[in-house]
Amino acid sequence: MQLQPNIIFIVEIIGTIAFASSGAMVAVRKRLDLFGIIVLGVITAVGGGMLRDLMIGNIPPNMFRNPVYVLAAFLTVLVLFLLFRCRPTLLGSRYIEGYEKIMNILDAIGLGAFTVIGIDTGVEAGYGDYHFLIIFLGVITGIGGGILRDIMAGETPYVLKKHIYACASIAGACLYVILLQVTRSDSAMIGSALLVVAIRILASHFRWDLPGINME
Repeated sequence: MQLQPNIIFIVEIIGTIAFASSGAMVAVRKRLDLFGIIVLGVITAVGGGMLRDLMIGNIPPNMFRNPVYVLAAFLTVLVLFLLFRCRPTLLGSRYIEGYEKIMNILDAIGLGAFTVIGIDTGVEAGYGDYHFLIIFLGVITGIGGGILRDIMAGETPYVLKKHIYACASIAGACLYVILLQVTRSDSAMIGSALLVVAIRILASHFRWDLPGINME
């Protein structure tokens, strides 16, 4: 089965919108101004891919050579800013809960898509035999933007404390590398992305978290 490039593009745009929305919401809750909201939204959406490209020497990063994802993130953030600027009561209304549920699903799709696309980028760059490297590239593509967002917002990165977020990306990345040894890359990409999405949605629904240490 051949995965069509436009299908990949659509999924990437969905993930970009979800990631940009999460960055914008963090900025809104931090009471940042328009510029701060735009910066956090855009860096959440494309920061992971930027880190990946810098690691493999893909200079300038794809976000500068093909700015369609930056534009999609910018427009998403701008729409949210105008919406909440005109209707600030929405931030405290019952609609936020429904909005966050939808964004959580889209975020899971984005995480799955960006994880496998990060690996695919590494393979196309000639690093297919370096399994640990391409797994890392996949994970950093998926979670890197969120880490940059949280650091810039002065918070402990979300991936270190909530809902097995990074672990979902790691699981999908490992499965992708395994499947690449036995099946076509398109089938491996779909199966691995679906695993990431499933783990994220289940972890969020059932509030799964990794064990920690209770200091009390």
